[in-house]
Amino acid sequence: MTHAIRFHTPGGPEVLRWEEVGVGDTAPSEVRVRHHAVGLNYIDIYHRSGAYPVPLPSGIGLEGAGVVEAVGSAVTELKVGDRVAYAGGPIGAYAELRNMPADRLVKLPDAIDFKTGAAMMLQGMTAQYLLRRTCKVEPGDTILIHAAAGGVGLIVCQWARALGVTVIGTVSSDEKAALAKAHGCDHTIIYTRENFVERVKDITGGKGVRVVYDSIGKDTFMGSLDCLRPLGMMVLFGAASGPAPLLDTAELAKRGSLFLTRPTLFTYIAQRNDLLAISGELFDVVGSGKVKIEVNQTYALKDAAQAQIDLVARKTTGSTVLIP
Repeated sequence: MTHAIRFHTPGGPEVLRWEEVGVGDTAPSEVRVRHHAVGLNYIDIYHRSGAYPVPLPSGIGLEGAGVVEAVGSAVTELKVGDRVAYAGGPIGAYAELRNMPADRLVKLPDAIDFKTGAAMMLQGMTAQYLLRRTCKVEPGDTILIHAAAGGVGLIVCQWARALGVTVIGTVSSDEKAALAKAHGCDHTIIYTRENFVERVKDITGGKGVRVVYDSIGKDTFMGSLDCLRPLGMMVLFGAASGPAPLLDTAELAKRGSLFLTRPTLFTYIAQRNDLLAISGELFDVVGSGKVKIEVNQTYALKDAAQAQIDLVARKTTGSTVLIP
């Protein structure tokens, strides 16, 4: 027997329970992974609260890194002792030990430790598809990223800077502004005391930005549209403040024939060749030193509820990992 965080009903962090669970034998296409670190992500909040419903009772968590302890009879790409990492389904990463489909795992380079591996997969691959696929930015572009001092935000700031892109980022405090600037954000906007739309217009000389990367949703959505230049793209990839309002598509035309998309990482990595390509580019950019993964908080896995409380309260910066 081993332990995992599970929940039996949707709700607040109090529904999370540290339970003894069985793992069972690996299926032919599975491997058993002993976690050394587990990633904390905002999507975990959506699953726990019921915003993104899952069958109950359920485990929780979509990201981890560890060592392969057993392999199924049909597995050929992995062996016992391999260091691996993953992001994506099936749900249940908040666990000491679990069985995983082998085709959802990638080998973790020796130069990347387990904490970094667990912290970088979901957020780092999200940054990759945002910058390199959803809207492939080019040198000279100007972009806006909300929550610039968060996990995805810090990676986007560094990666975009390495690509020759000017980055504008919103943050909630002077401390977070300093952190974002230290990671490549050219212009910070403290949204708690500044109007981010007006500031973006000032910074860009009234032109607006080519793309907005918005993980906030309800509180920023319409303002984000107002920050775009004609033919700009609004990329809504989260809803930390709640679902974005319903939109009359005529608003896109009125603002300059804008593009709007609501992507998810899981579509981009659904095919194994895409998973390997996206994670490979992420490993390369981290290995080169152009992007540093900031693991600024660690919690014991059994204290996952407190970690989620702090994440929602915006007490965290960069990435957070849970240690079994």
